[in-house]
Amino acid sequence: MTTRTNDGEEPLSQTDPFYVVRADVGKLTGLHRRALIEDGPVLEFGVHGPVKTYYGLEAEPDMPLPVDYIVAAAGG
Repeated sequence: MTTRTNDGEEPLSQTDPFYVVRADVGKLTGLHRRALIEDGPVLEFGVHGPVKTYYGLEAEPDMPLPVDYIVAAAGG
């Protein structure tokens, strides 16, 4: 099926991507990561709560887990 078009170009098939995410994720310290999303916010993530306790990471700062962002995005 080829019903979508890409700005007046040839129709796209269902296997053609119409959106590509551009992000850069880097390690800052320990489990602290920073993600830079093109045209979007800077995200900081790490570990917190029961996950932090379970793995004995009490020395790590409390920060959102990557999955926290995924759940928030799915709900939004």
